[in-house]
Amino acid sequence: RAKTTGQRLKLLSKIRPKHLAPLIPRNGEPRTNMSMGEHTEITVKEWGITREEQDEIGFNSHKNLLAAYDRGFFDDLVTPFQGLEKDNLAREPNLEKMATLKPAFDKKSGKGTLTAANSSALTDGASCVLLASEEWAKENNLPVRAYLSFYETAAVDFVGKDAEGLLMAPAYAVSNMLDRAGLTLQDFDYYEIHEAFAGVVASTLKAWEDETFCKEKLGRDAALGSIDRSKLNVNGSSIATGHPFAATGGRIVSSLAKMLEEKGEGRGLISICAAGGQGVVAILEAK
Repeated sequence: RAKTTGQRLKLLSKIRPKHLAPLIPRNGEPRTNMSMGEHTEITVKEWGITREEQDEIGFNSHKNLLAAYDRGFFDDLVTPFQGLEKDNLAREPNLEKMATLKPAFDKKSGKGTLTAANSSALTDGASCVLLASEEWAKENNLPVRAYLSFYETAAVDFVGKDAEGLLMAPAYAVSNMLDRAGLTLQDFDYYEIHEAFAGVVASTLKAWEDETFCKEKLGRDAALGSIDRSKLNVNGSSIATGHPFAATGGRIVSSLAKMLEEKGEGRGLISICAAGGQGVVAILEAK
């Protein structure tokens, strides 16, 4: 330890500007020291998801979010902060420009497909949802936008010989939840699948369509099947909105609840992946 003034000054002289530079947040997994994006690059290669498929999901996310803002969908969902009512992350999408972006995570193999255009950005944000019993809502003269009828959690082992994709747990959770609810994958008016990466959305949908995966991994007799893509993330999602991690779930729940309230009836499926190989899914209904 430095005891004299001279010794302390000598230590100070060794400080360089790089020592004072802020560290960029890294959402790395402690078990692998890999980021979610690096894990997802592995997943999309395993499922054969193309760059074009991912860019299309990113394109639709921006297009749908901007349209939702224009028609006032978020007017009563977003709380202005210091005069700011709309973030600047969403922009007019252009598939040709999106195709020119360089890979953001797999930069060396020449086969990377995840880019800034088809991956969510880490952003600041907060969200809240008022969850209560129907009786309490009536006592307090509060309208019920939607009912949380089912939810399920799951986790996968993403390390080892038979490792599953880090963000693929919702594929398992949805299967279990559908069995409990007595529903099929097609029994929904809306699908809200968190766009951590477009590749995760595409891989999850492809897994549900894959008979081998559904039989061997989910223990089903047949594939869950495909969904109507026109019902997917109809007001945009995390790629265009941004992803403030834990706040994303509240955003998705509140948005879907409003969509169901506007429709007057119906059912929506929520699918959210999370760090640590976890997944949380739910069903919201309007009656």
